[in-house]
Amino acid sequence: MDKRRRTRRNEANSKGTTMSSSALVANPTLEDSAPSLVSFEGSRRPHCSPEPILIHLTVPGSPVIPMKVLESDSIASVKLRIQSFKGFVAGKQALMSNGRELARNDSLVRDYGLSDGNVLQLETRLSDLRSITIKTTCGKKHEFQVESRRNIGYVKRQAAEGGWASGNLEDYKLVCDGVEIGDDQIIDDICKNNDAVFHLLIPQSAKVRSKPVERDNQLLVAAPDMKKKKGIDDLQMVGGKPRHRYCWIQRVIIDPKVEHSPAIMELVRSTSAGLEKGNPPLLSTEGCGGVYFMQDALGHRCIGVFKPIDEEPMAENNPRGFQLSTNGEGMKRGTRVGEGAIREVAAYVLDHPVGGRRISEEAGFAGVPPTVMVGCLNRGFHRSEEDNGAGKTVKVGSLQMFVENCGSCEDMGPQAFPVGEVQKIAVLDIRLANADRHAGNILVCKDNKGRIKLAPIDHAYCLPDRFEDCTFDWLYWPQARQHFSGETIAYIKSLDAEEDIALLRSYGWELSPECSRILRISTMLLKKGVQRGLTPYDIGSIMCRVTTEKESKIEEIIREAGNAILPRSRETAFLESVSEIMDRHLDKLLS
Repeated sequence: MDKRRRTRRNEANSKGTTMSSSALVANPTLEDSAPSLVSFEGSRRPHCSPEPILIHLTVPGSPVIPMKVLESDSIASVKLRIQSFKGFVAGKQALMSNGRELARNDSLVRDYGLSDGNVLQLETRLSDLRSITIKTTCGKKHEFQVESRRNIGYVKRQAAEGGWASGNLEDYKLVCDGVEIGDDQIIDDICKNNDAVFHLLIPQSAKVRSKPVERDNQLLVAAPDMKKKKGIDDLQMVGGKPRHRYCWIQRVIIDPKVEHSPAIMELVRSTSAGLEKGNPPLLSTEGCGGVYFMQDALGHRCIGVFKPIDEEPMAENNPRGFQLSTNGEGMKRGTRVGEGAIREVAAYVLDHPVGGRRISEEAGFAGVPPTVMVGCLNRGFHRSEEDNGAGKTVKVGSLQMFVENCGSCEDMGPQAFPVGEVQKIAVLDIRLANADRHAGNILVCKDNKGRIKLAPIDHAYCLPDRFEDCTFDWLYWPQARQHFSGETIAYIKSLDAEEDIALLRSYGWELSPECSRILRISTMLLKKGVQRGLTPYDIGSIMCRVTTEKESKIEEIIREAGNAILPRSRETAFLESVSEIMDRHLDKLLS
């Protein structure tokens, strides 16, 4: 999931939503309540039984919730009913059934084969971080970061473990605007303003004063200098020994000829410095897999996001207790467990700058953050029983640069997004046949002139070996119906799938024949579509299924092309057949 992280509010700030007309049973005592027979759209769907079915919702840390739904209910209506309950923000979380995400909001309950007794899992994605500052009377300032869905009790424990508070935690209070905050209150509920992120732990006897700090509001606490307490180290740990004996991170190099950009080298160096200073990886409380925030040397900020291969969703060492894949397939059709990290790197590698291949510091056309494959050793990672907690097993995974942001597209309406920013992500997703593009994994940022920029993250399900699960949230945004700009058209015309496949090979990923075919066909569709003046919506609609059971247009084209050639024909013959049939479909679309 790392949303990022000031992080992803991509996946964090809880907001109220309108309850759908169908009733959700949140309390077991209400289990027999009669559900509404009206679907989310306001009318019954034909050919569906009016009898409700009983399913069960599981949420980490909560008891099982019985829930009555109709086969004619849309997935969107089910998610909205879940959203109506405090703490369950289905729009920012993944709703799972038997290891598969119910990602298509316009599909019906029956489309996913749900029936009486089925269990749905609400798996949280990554959230944002909040900065917490503790300042002593003698000027020592201690800063650390916590996720916005943590409660105040967790903040107190972090302060105690960091050596910045002593004594009984019950003797400490958190005060905001003169009001004491209880231990069970959630940080995100307190920080209504995204800029007001500084809060301080204070002893009961402390005096509090506040002062403005640029746009932020900083609370200063009169607390004893904890360094005077015996056994408490200085926060900077200058000259001190690393807290972890085993801690390092290195790039995974397949081809020595591949040169990484200075930004990648600095990311690895800074992450290494943070580990050596004893700042452990911070496991996100959200997400379906193991996602770790990597800190800088001072432990003041997050600089990277690390996703180990063995902790991916449905992998054997997944820290969420996620269902193990029985056939090696990932959460999305056409992907494999254990390949998410290399796909993250591939998205960055294939996000070429406007001028061609990346030479140094150039940002990619879509703005995928710098990402690299690394090996990392630290006791802070989730460990298997075989490792026995020793922390001596090297974790291999993707390390992506942390992106400062002001939320995600999930936190706001799409009207504010520039057309070009949306369309650059559309180009990336169409090329890579992304099976997991939702509004929560597009970060909203601002450049130094205050202009909105969008940054795509989370590409573990791109480059699949089939089109079945392609989903693009931007497909229904107004910007998707606008024509591509001249610059974007020129960029698309410069793309070459064969060069992309060779480039990935140099980074250590030999695409399977099936994945290579999908990349060739998606690039072909994008170029042919642009040549005919089609919009991102037009092209994306050809790739995405309307329902889970009905093939998309591109799948129909592939099936027709396969039937049009002789068995055991060469791949070039198959692609020529695809090209001819695609031309007919596109021409028919324009007629």
